[in-house]
Amino acid sequence: MPKLNPHHRDEEDARFDVQLRPAVFDDFVGQKAIVEKLRIYIQAASARGEALDHILFTGLPGLGKTTLATLIAREMKVELHSTSGPIIERPGDLAGILTNLKRGDILFIDEIHRLSSAVEEYLYSAMEDYSISVVLGQGPHARTMRLDLPPFTLAGATTREGLLTEPLRARFGVIEKLDFYPPEDLGAILARSARILNVVLKPDAAREIAGRARGTPRVANRLLRRLRDVAQVRANNVISPKVALAGLAMLGVDSEGLGETDRKILEILSRNAGAPVGLKTLATAVCEAEETIEEVYEPFLLRLGLIQKTPRGRKISPDGRKHLKLPAPREDQGRLDFGD
Repeated sequence: MPKLNPHHRDEEDARFDVQLRPAVFDDFVGQKAIVEKLRIYIQAASARGEALDHILFTGLPGLGKTTLATLIAREMKVELHSTSGPIIERPGDLAGILTNLKRGDILFIDEIHRLSSAVEEYLYSAMEDYSISVVLGQGPHARTMRLDLPPFTLAGATTREGLLTEPLRARFGVIEKLDFYPPEDLGAILARSARILNVVLKPDAAREIAGRARGTPRVANRLLRRLRDVAQVRANNVISPKVALAGLAMLGVDSEGLGETDRKILEILSRNAGAPVGLKTLATAVCEAEETIEEVYEPFLLRLGLIQKTPRGRKISPDGRKHLKLPAPREDQGRLDFGD
């Protein structure tokens, strides 16, 4: 079986996520404080007959931003319209989406930090005044016409909150940051997913998987999906602790949840005798995009204390060297300057 990259998403992964996505808030595990607040906002807006205030979800990939937007639409009994920042290239593209909204609908924009400045500015009046301006005609005969929009809710999602402009951020009435999930929540998610997938998951096996799932439901479910294959072929469709350990080893996921790319990052940093390695150099060395390093791999390595960020690049920490079972670097060991 090929090694698993627990972060790669393809169409099959997306369909799998939809299959396991909760249909109601009662089935959503984790992020309890956020869910409780959302339920209050939804109940209040529904009682007033108003559209929900604009909502911004921030957090790393796989923590439930899209799922929460979907659940909000269902609770409000309105339609969800989904798109993403890179897809909306021109203001006219956004105008086409906005004019198709009905009263109270949810417009979900994933990767909202990647909207172009022209599109973002066009969005301001839609969010504030529920109106947009459309240019009719060309040249000296062109004229601007105002179009009123029905009250709607913009639900934005971003993995890079720091890249949002302040004018856009200020227009969201609700801003919620999703955090990593504790192992007990991931265990509950895995138990629910196993029932849906019709595979027997032993409690001790669920705890083992949860402990290696990087605090992320998407990763937990992806590991479960692969272990289901192992159990189906070799263990009569039962994921026992023994099957889980063997399958995780086969997938290259270690006891801390690190995969091959994580370990490769640590190995590259370890070769430089404690000197920093620039992001561009690091991304090239592991054959990943700089954005992927920053959004997917780096946060978890920082959370575990295995790497350190400096103004000149990334460094492996003493704990990172211990994880690789490497001795401390020698004082006389040569260093290369990889800062960029």
